[in-house]
Amino acid sequence: MANQNNCISNVPGPVLIAGPCAAESRKQILETARALTGTPYLYAFRAGLWKPRTRPGEFEGVGEKGLPWLIEARDMTNLKLAVEIAMPAHAEACIKAGIDIVWIGARTIVSPFIIDEIASALSGGELCVMVKNPVNPDLDLWVGGIERLKKAGIKSLAAVHRGFDAFSSKPYRNIPLWEIPIELMRIFPGLPVFCDPSHICGRRDLLPGIAQQALNFGMRGLMIESHIDPDHALTDISQQITPDELKRLIAGLDIKTGNTATEDNRLVKYRTSIDELDGQILELLSKRMQISRLIGEYKKEINLRPFQAERWSSVIHNRLEKAAALKLNKDFIKRLFDLIHLESLRKQT
Repeated sequence: MANQNNCISNVPGPVLIAGPCAAESRKQILETARALTGTPYLYAFRAGLWKPRTRPGEFEGVGEKGLPWLIEARDMTNLKLAVEIAMPAHAEACIKAGIDIVWIGARTIVSPFIIDEIASALSGGELCVMVKNPVNPDLDLWVGGIERLKKAGIKSLAAVHRGFDAFSSKPYRNIPLWEIPIELMRIFPGLPVFCDPSHICGRRDLLPGIAQQALNFGMRGLMIESHIDPDHALTDISQQITPDELKRLIAGLDIKTGNTATEDNRLVKYRTSIDELDGQILELLSKRMQISRLIGEYKKEINLRPFQAERWSSVIHNRLEKAAALKLNKDFIKRLFDLIHLESLRKQT
């Protein structure tokens, strides 16, 4: 994957893909594209033509009718064009029209059969194919979709992190779960990974924070929804911003241009300290699990259940108090000790 030929490999700096959630009319497309001209780092203009909706009767896009509008927008701005596809017929229409980039959405990537069919339709083409994460936090499904496209001979690939549906994701529309795209970047070190703050946030006011976090985590670029008149958009009103608002958002980001940290003495010292501390953490975890196993053996001798609710309640309360005193994030510590506790219970059974 590290040596793959992708359509953004030679693009300097972060790559911005922007445009409306959905193409609604020729006028809306051309006015939005014109207004976006001059936005820093803007590489491609996006618009949905086929919109998978949860319930029938909602706006499902203009379909192929919108392709000439996009071509006209490209001729006017010289931007690349990006479109979502959900069926082989969509892929074929985009290839025929000369679209530059297609992305496979979160609802589509969950079906391996559909991905195989789309991969077959795209095989042999020159399009850049971007793969959004599944709706649910299933890393294997995301990886599998990318692997299916690679297997079909598609060399120009990228991924898009758009967050995950969860029972409680407040204040976001989709919870970020940054550890999942970060693990994807580890698995595919040469794969460009983008972030879609619009779908993570669901709210305009949250976009800058998520966009900055994405860049801080080393993501290759951003996909942000921008509409010439978002308050009257036919889809996703709350998360779309005007082109002027997008320009201000991008201008306000702290963008690091260097791709590789300089190996100066201070950085080497800090990293060495981290390595040593990580080693100590692992040794302590190993000792903790050894004691958990001994506790489990004793509980069996005295016929006691592995899980003791009162004890666990006391432990977690104590650890969170200590975390607060040490100025550690309590949510992080809670998740960490939940995992340690589950592994301890596994050792005891």
